[in-house]
Amino acid sequence: MTDKQIHTPVKLERSVELLAPALAKPGSVLVDATLGMGGHAEAFLTRFPELVFVGLDRDTDAIAIASERLAPFGDRVHLVHTVYDRFAESLAGLGIVEVSGILFDLGVSSLQLDRVERGFSYSKDAPLDMRMDSTSPLTAERVLAEYSESELRRIFYEYGEEKLAPRYAKRIVERRATSPLVRSAELVELITAATPVAIQRTGHPAKRVFQALRIEVNQELSVLERAIPEAIDALEVGGRIVVLAYQSLEDRIVKRALAAASSSTAPSGLPIELPEHRPELKLLVRGAELATDEEKAANPRATPVRLRAAERLRRAA
Repeated sequence: MTDKQIHTPVKLERSVELLAPALAKPGSVLVDATLGMGGHAEAFLTRFPELVFVGLDRDTDAIAIASERLAPFGDRVHLVHTVYDRFAESLAGLGIVEVSGILFDLGVSSLQLDRVERGFSYSKDAPLDMRMDSTSPLTAERVLAEYSESELRRIFYEYGEEKLAPRYAKRIVERRATSPLVRSAELVELITAATPVAIQRTGHPAKRVFQALRIEVNQELSVLERAIPEAIDALEVGGRIVVLAYQSLEDRIVKRALAAASSSTAPSGLPIELPEHRPELKLLVRGAELATDEEKAANPRATPVRLRAAERLRRAA
């Protein structure tokens, strides 16, 4: 399969539907903060012939693939190798002040999962890498070799919501005293051996540990906490933002940011809501929108998705 074939964009039609009203005017700017292989980008550029597109991604492989894929759209496309918490900085570098639409498709991409050597999957043996940006210094191997037992326990608890975090952290520290963990199969074997059989029946025992390591290596949650407010601030009045999240920790960050900006800041008991207290955003979907059964069947990676969307009503005072 080609790189293009292995990636089916999640919630593509719904994302287009939600963002379309903000992209109707000529010269509208859409920022895809998680470019990936350009599946969403190609669809938007095709359907909106006068759209200006900005794609951000920390993965140099993704940038290379998307660059080739989007070449037919010429100077309507601007691709930036960056982490998306440098949202405002990236726009400033292109001379863009406000944007019409923003898309975040969070989590690990199909490219990263399907290229075994990247080390993201617990089901395939590979080096313990897990970097979304191959130019960054921190790898999963370094985390396992250098973090203290208490630090490992913390990230397994916080980022993997793993109840057996103390047991796994202890076994890892014991193991590395005699032999370093350098392959994903070695880590899976260690975790499986440390997991009671009854718990193994509820799902793969390494799933949450691998998620926690990936989040730590790429600082995904702290990056997202900085990025969402920057993105909201860049939206023009009438502009829209769509965020696709795939696990509860990142969805919680998105939910709180959108809820805060879509709530009145008027003090309790104030008889009249002043203009400066009115919400900056209007939520476009009730809660988090999930994948339909048809979407899950067509694309299993859509199964955990949670979609949230909002429109800017006014600029902050």
